[in-house]
Amino acid sequence: MHALERLPILLLYPHSRCNCRCVMCDIWKVDTVEELSAEALERHAADIVALGVEQVVFSGGEPLMHSDLFRLCDRLHALSIRITLLSTGLLLEKHARRIVEGVDAVIVSLDGPPEVHDGIRRVRRAFELLARGVRALRSHRPGFPVAARCTVQKGNACRLRDTVAAAREIGLDSISFLAADLTSDAFNRKDPWSSERQSEVSLDVAGVQALETEIEALIDDEAGALTRYVLESPEKLRRIVLHFRAHLGLAEPVAPRCNAPWVSAVVESDGTVRPCFFHAPLGQLGTQSLREVLNGPRAIAFRQSLDVANNPICRRCVCSLHWQG
Repeated sequence: MHALERLPILLLYPHSRCNCRCVMCDIWKVDTVEELSAEALERHAADIVALGVEQVVFSGGEPLMHSDLFRLCDRLHALSIRITLLSTGLLLEKHARRIVEGVDAVIVSLDGPPEVHDGIRRVRRAFELLARGVRALRSHRPGFPVAARCTVQKGNACRLRDTVAAAREIGLDSISFLAADLTSDAFNRKDPWSSERQSEVSLDVAGVQALETEIEALIDDEAGALTRYVLESPEKLRRIVLHFRAHLGLAEPVAPRCNAPWVSAVVESDGTVRPCFFHAPLGQLGTQSLREVLNGPRAIAFRQSLDVANNPICRRCVCSLHWQG
Protein backbone atom coordinates (compact mmCIF):
# COMPACT_ATOMS: atom_id res chain seq x y z
CA MET A 1 0.00 0.00 0.00
CA HIS A 2 3.00 2.31 0.32
CA ALA A 3 4.06 2.10 -3.33
CA LEU A 4 2.42 4.87 -5.35
CA GLU A 5 0.51 3.62 -8.36
CA ARG A 6 -1.57 6.78 -8.70
CA LEU A 7 -0.70 10.43 -8.00
CA PRO A 8 -3.76 12.67 -8.53
CA ILE A 9 -2.01 15.94 -7.63
CA LEU A 10 1.46 17.16 -8.59
CA LEU A 11 2.78 20.47 -7.30
CA LEU A 12 5.48 22.00 -9.47
CA TYR A 13 7.72 24.98 -8.73
CA PRO A 14 8.47 26.35 -12.21
CA HIS A 15 10.67 29.20 -10.91
CA SER A 16 12.86 29.55 -7.85
CA ARG A 17 12.39 33.25 -7.11
CA CYS A 18 9.53 35.51 -6.07
CA ASN A 19 8.55 39.13 -6.69
CA CYS A 20 7.31 39.83 -3.15
CA ARG A 21 9.24 40.15 0.12
CA CYS A 22 6.63 38.67 2.45
CA VAL A 23 7.30 38.81 6.16
CA MET A 24 6.18 35.17 6.62
CA CYS A 25 8.34 33.68 3.84
CA ASP A 26 12.03 33.56 2.89
CA ILE A 27 11.69 32.55 -0.77
CA TRP A 28 12.44 36.15 -1.79
CA LYS A 29 15.94 35.69 -0.35
CA VAL A 30 16.83 33.17 -3.08
CA ASP A 31 19.65 34.73 -5.11
CA THR A 32 19.91 32.18 -7.92
CA VAL A 33 17.48 31.61 -10.77
CA GLU A 34 16.41 28.03 -11.41
CA GLU A 35 13.61 27.01 -13.74
CA LEU A 36 11.77 23.84 -14.60
CA SER A 37 12.52 23.58 -18.30
CA ALA A 38 10.17 22.25 -20.94
CA GLU A 39 12.75 19.59 -21.71
CA ALA A 40 12.82 18.46 -18.08
CA LEU A 41 9.04 18.28 -18.01
CA GLU A 42 9.06 16.22 -21.20
CA ARG A 43 11.48 13.73 -19.67
CA HIS A 44 8.93 13.01 -16.96
CA ALA A 45 5.79 13.16 -19.12
CA ALA A 46 5.52 9.37 -19.38
CA ASP A 47 5.69 9.01 -15.59
CA ILE A 48 3.13 11.78 -15.14
CA VAL A 49 0.75 9.91 -17.43
CA ALA A 50 1.47 6.52 -15.86
CA LEU A 51 0.81 7.91 -12.39
CA GLY A 52 -2.55 9.27 -13.48
CA VAL A 53 -1.86 12.89 -12.56
CA GLU A 54 -5.13 14.82 -12.82
CA GLN A 55 -4.09 18.24 -11.58
CA VAL A 56 -0.85 20.20 -11.60
CA VAL A 57 -0.53 23.13 -9.22
CA PHE A 58 2.12 25.68 -10.16
CA SER A 59 3.56 27.10 -6.96
CA GLY A 60 6.91 28.48 -5.95
CA GLY A 61 8.34 31.15 -6.08
CA GLU A 62 6.22 33.11 -8.52
CA PRO A 63 5.41 30.87 -11.50
CA LEU A 64 4.76 33.84 -13.80
CA MET A 65 8.45 34.79 -13.52
CA HIS A 66 9.24 31.66 -15.58
CA SER A 67 10.69 32.50 -19.00
CA ASP A 68 8.34 30.14 -20.90
CA LEU A 69 5.60 29.06 -18.48
CA PHE A 70 2.89 28.69 -21.08
CA ARG A 71 4.90 26.14 -23.01
CA LEU A 72 4.73 23.99 -19.88
CA CYS A 73 0.99 24.65 -19.71
CA ASP A 74 0.48 23.58 -23.32
CA ARG A 75 2.31 20.30 -22.73
CA LEU A 76 0.32 19.51 -19.59
CA HIS A 77 -2.98 20.31 -21.26
CA ALA A 78 -1.98 17.98 -24.09
CA LEU A 79 -1.89 15.28 -21.40
CA SER A 80 -5.44 16.27 -20.28
CA ILE A 81 -4.17 17.66 -16.96
CA ARG A 82 -5.92 20.53 -15.20
CA ILE A 83 -3.65 23.45 -14.19
CA THR A 84 -4.03 25.72 -11.19
CA LEU A 85 -1.71 28.69 -10.86
CA LEU A 86 -0.76 30.08 -7.43
CA SER A 87 0.39 33.66 -7.79
CA THR A 88 1.25 36.82 -5.91
CA GLY A 89 -0.91 38.60 -8.48
CA LEU A 90 1.69 41.20 -9.44
CA LEU A 91 2.10 39.87 -12.99
CA LEU A 92 -1.48 38.85 -13.75
CA GLU A 93 -2.24 41.93 -15.83
CA LYS A 94 0.88 41.51 -17.96
CA HIS A 95 0.08 37.87 -18.78
CA ALA A 96 -3.71 37.97 -18.57
CA ARG A 97 -4.51 36.75 -22.07
CA ARG A 98 -2.04 33.86 -21.92
CA ILE A 99 -3.27 32.88 -18.45
CA VAL A 100 -6.92 32.51 -19.46
CA GLU A 101 -5.84 30.52 -22.51
CA GLY A 102 -3.32 28.29 -20.77
CA VAL A 103 -4.47 27.87 -17.16
CA ASP A 104 -7.71 26.50 -15.72
CA ALA A 105 -7.84 28.48 -12.45
CA VAL A 106 -5.82 31.01 -10.48
CA ILE A 107 -5.41 31.34 -6.72
CA VAL A 108 -3.90 34.63 -5.58
CA SER A 109 -2.33 35.48 -2.25
CA LEU A 110 -4.35 38.13 -0.43
CA ASP A 111 -3.19 39.25 3.00
CA GLY A 112 -5.75 41.90 3.84
CA PRO A 113 -7.24 45.18 2.68
CA PRO A 114 -4.86 47.40 0.67
CA GLU A 115 -2.68 48.85 3.43
CA VAL A 116 -2.38 45.52 5.25
CA HIS A 117 -1.70 43.54 2.08
CA ASP A 118 0.99 45.95 0.89
CA GLY A 119 2.62 45.98 4.33
CA ILE A 120 2.83 42.20 4.59
CA ARG A 121 3.97 41.80 0.98
CA ARG A 122 6.42 44.68 1.43
CA VAL A 123 5.67 45.78 -2.13
CA ARG A 124 4.28 49.22 -2.92
CA ARG A 125 0.86 49.09 -4.66
CA ALA A 126 0.74 45.29 -4.45
CA PHE A 127 -3.00 45.31 -3.77
CA GLU A 128 -3.65 47.67 -6.67
CA LEU A 129 -1.63 45.49 -9.05
CA LEU A 130 -3.50 42.41 -7.86
CA ALA A 131 -6.89 44.06 -8.39
CA ARG A 132 -5.88 45.24 -11.86
CA GLY A 133 -4.72 41.74 -12.70
CA VAL A 134 -8.05 40.20 -11.70
CA ARG A 135 -9.91 42.76 -13.83
CA ALA A 136 -7.62 41.98 -16.78
CA LEU A 137 -8.29 38.25 -16.52
CA ARG A 138 -12.03 38.82 -16.45
CA SER A 139 -11.83 41.25 -19.38
CA HIS A 140 -10.37 38.45 -21.50
CA ARG A 141 -12.68 35.78 -20.13
CA PRO A 142 -15.64 36.74 -17.95
CA GLY A 143 -16.19 34.14 -15.26
CA PHE A 144 -12.60 32.89 -15.34
CA PRO A 145 -12.07 31.31 -11.88
CA VAL A 146 -9.89 33.38 -9.56
CA ALA A 147 -9.86 32.73 -5.81
CA ALA A 148 -7.89 34.10 -2.88
CA ARG A 149 -5.80 32.49 -0.16
CA CYS A 150 -4.85 34.38 2.99
CA THR A 151 -2.06 33.45 5.40
CA VAL A 152 -3.12 34.41 8.93
CA GLN A 153 -0.42 36.02 11.05
CA LYS A 154 0.26 38.92 13.41
CA GLY A 155 -0.18 41.57 10.74
CA ASN A 156 -3.71 40.60 9.70
CA ALA A 157 -5.17 38.42 12.48
CA CYS A 158 -7.72 41.10 13.46
CA ARG A 159 -8.59 42.01 9.87
CA LEU A 160 -9.98 38.75 8.47
CA ARG A 161 -13.46 40.12 7.83
CA ASP A 162 -11.89 43.13 6.14
CA THR A 163 -9.88 40.71 4.02
CA VAL A 164 -13.06 38.94 2.95
CA ALA A 165 -14.59 42.31 2.06
CA ALA A 166 -11.50 43.21 0.02
CA ALA A 167 -11.67 39.90 -1.85
CA ARG A 168 -15.32 40.51 -2.70
CA GLU A 169 -14.59 44.08 -3.75
CA ILE A 170 -12.06 43.08 -6.40
CA GLY A 171 -14.26 40.28 -7.67
CA LEU A 172 -12.58 37.15 -6.36
CA ASP A 173 -14.76 34.02 -6.32
CA SER A 174 -13.90 32.81 -2.83
CA ILE A 175 -11.26 32.99 -0.11
CA SER A 176 -9.52 30.43 2.06
CA PHE A 177 -7.48 30.95 5.21
CA LEU A 178 -4.50 29.10 6.64
CA ALA A 179 -2.20 29.82 9.55
CA ALA A 180 1.36 31.01 8.99
CA ASP A 181 3.95 28.28 9.28
CA LEU A 182 6.31 29.13 12.12
CA THR A 183 8.54 26.13 12.75
CA SER A 184 9.37 24.20 9.58
CA ASP A 185 12.29 24.62 7.17
CA ALA A 186 9.95 25.11 4.20
CA PHE A 187 9.83 28.28 2.07
CA ASN A 188 13.61 28.58 1.70
CA ARG A 189 14.42 28.54 5.40
CA LYS A 190 17.93 27.15 5.51
CA ASP A 191 17.44 26.69 9.24
CA PRO A 192 14.27 26.81 11.33
CA TRP A 193 13.39 30.33 12.46
CA SER A 194 14.72 31.65 15.74
CA SER A 195 12.21 32.61 18.40
CA GLU A 196 12.85 36.26 17.58
CA ARG A 197 12.06 35.68 13.90
CA GLN A 198 8.96 33.68 14.79
CA SER A 199 7.71 36.56 16.93
CA GLU A 200 7.52 38.77 13.81
CA VAL A 201 4.72 36.54 12.53
CA SER A 202 3.29 34.69 15.54
CA LEU A 203 0.70 35.93 18.02
CA ASP A 204 1.01 36.57 21.74
CA VAL A 205 -1.73 35.61 24.20
CA ALA A 206 -3.70 38.80 23.61
CA GLY A 207 -3.30 38.34 19.86
CA VAL A 208 -4.67 34.79 20.01
CA GLN A 209 -7.67 36.01 21.98
CA ALA A 210 -8.29 38.74 19.41
CA LEU A 211 -7.93 36.22 16.58
CA GLU A 212 -10.45 33.92 18.23
CA THR A 213 -12.94 36.79 18.46
CA GLU A 214 -12.35 37.62 14.79
CA ILE A 215 -12.72 33.99 13.71
CA GLU A 216 -16.00 33.59 15.59
CA ALA A 217 -17.32 36.80 14.04
CA LEU A 218 -16.31 35.52 10.61
CA ILE A 219 -18.09 32.23 11.27
CA ASP A 220 -21.23 34.13 12.28
CA ASP A 221 -21.04 36.20 9.08
CA GLU A 222 -20.75 33.07 6.96
CA ALA A 223 -23.62 31.37 8.79
CA GLY A 224 -25.98 34.09 7.58
CA ALA A 225 -24.81 33.97 3.97
CA LEU A 226 -26.79 32.23 1.25
CA THR A 227 -23.64 30.64 -0.16
CA ARG A 228 -20.29 30.03 1.50
CA TYR A 229 -17.64 32.51 0.37
CA VAL A 230 -15.02 31.39 2.89
CA LEU A 231 -14.06 27.86 1.89
CA GLU A 232 -13.09 26.57 5.34
CA SER A 233 -15.66 25.05 7.64
CA PRO A 234 -16.02 26.52 11.15
CA GLU A 235 -13.96 23.59 12.46
CA LYS A 236 -11.07 24.39 10.11
CA LEU A 237 -11.19 28.09 10.92
CA ARG A 238 -11.00 27.30 14.63
CA ARG A 239 -7.95 25.13 13.95
CA ILE A 240 -6.11 28.33 13.01
CA VAL A 241 -6.66 29.61 16.56
CA LEU A 242 -5.48 26.24 17.91
CA HIS A 243 -2.30 26.49 15.82
CA PHE A 244 -1.25 29.77 17.41
CA ARG A 245 -2.39 28.68 20.87
CA ALA A 246 -0.30 25.50 20.56
CA HIS A 247 2.70 27.56 19.49
CA LEU A 248 2.48 29.40 22.82
CA GLY A 249 2.30 26.11 24.72
CA LEU A 250 -1.31 26.75 25.74
CA ALA A 251 -2.66 23.70 23.90
CA GLU A 252 -1.42 20.47 22.38
CA PRO A 253 -0.85 20.64 18.63
CA VAL A 254 -3.17 18.31 16.74
CA ALA A 255 -2.39 16.97 13.28
CA PRO A 256 -5.07 17.54 10.65
CA ARG A 257 -6.56 14.74 8.62
CA CYS A 258 -4.09 14.35 5.76
CA ASN A 259 -3.02 11.83 3.14
CA ALA A 260 -0.83 14.15 1.05
CA PRO A 261 2.24 11.85 0.89
CA TRP A 262 0.10 9.10 -0.67
CA VAL A 263 -1.76 11.20 -3.24
CA SER A 264 0.54 14.11 -4.12
CA ALA A 265 4.13 15.20 -4.44
CA VAL A 266 6.07 18.46 -4.69
CA VAL A 267 8.76 18.98 -7.34
CA GLU A 268 10.90 22.07 -6.79
CA SER A 269 12.57 24.08 -9.54
CA ASP A 270 15.92 22.34 -8.98
CA GLY A 271 14.36 18.87 -9.24
CA THR A 272 14.06 18.19 -5.51
CA VAL A 273 11.08 15.92 -4.82
CA ARG A 274 9.22 16.13 -1.51
CA PRO A 275 6.17 14.26 -0.22
CA CYS A 276 4.63 17.62 0.76
CA PHE A 277 5.79 21.19 1.44
CA PHE A 278 7.15 20.42 4.89
CA HIS A 279 8.75 16.97 5.02
CA ALA A 280 12.31 16.19 3.95
CA PRO A 281 13.16 15.47 0.30
CA LEU A 282 12.69 11.98 -1.09
CA GLY A 283 15.21 12.36 -3.89
CA GLN A 284 16.33 14.38 -6.90
CA LEU A 285 15.17 14.30 -10.49
CA GLY A 286 17.92 14.06 -13.04
CA THR A 287 19.68 11.09 -11.55
CA GLN A 288 16.29 9.33 -11.20
CA SER A 289 12.90 9.47 -12.85
CA LEU A 290 9.85 10.76 -11.02
CA ARG A 291 8.47 7.25 -10.47
CA GLU A 292 11.87 6.02 -9.29
CA VAL A 293 12.04 8.76 -6.67
CA LEU A 294 8.45 8.32 -5.50
CA ASN A 295 8.78 4.56 -5.22
CA GLY A 296 12.42 4.35 -4.16
CA PRO A 297 13.57 2.88 -0.84
CA ARG A 298 13.64 6.26 0.93
CA ALA A 299 10.11 7.15 -0.18
CA ILE A 300 8.67 3.75 0.67
CA ALA A 301 10.30 3.79 4.10
CA PHE A 302 8.99 7.31 4.75
CA ARG A 303 5.39 6.41 3.96
CA GLN A 304 5.61 3.14 5.89
CA SER A 305 6.83 4.89 9.02
CA LEU A 306 4.75 8.07 8.82
CA ASP A 307 2.20 8.29 11.63
CA VAL A 308 0.42 11.54 10.76
CA ALA A 309 -1.34 11.84 14.10
CA ASN A 310 1.90 11.71 16.08
CA ASN A 311 4.54 13.05 13.69
CA PRO A 312 5.87 16.37 15.07
CA ILE A 313 5.92 18.03 11.63
CA CYS A 314 2.38 16.89 10.84
CA ARG A 315 1.12 18.04 14.23
CA ARG A 316 2.15 21.61 13.38
CA CYS A 317 1.07 21.47 9.74
CA VAL A 318 -0.77 24.50 8.37
CA CYS A 319 -1.53 23.21 4.86
CA SER A 320 -2.94 19.69 4.89
CA LEU A 321 -4.50 17.78 2.03
CA HIS A 322 -7.03 14.95 2.21
CA TRP A 323 -7.80 13.64 -1.26
CA GLN A 324 -10.88 11.45 -1.53
CA GLY A 325 -11.05 11.03 -5.29
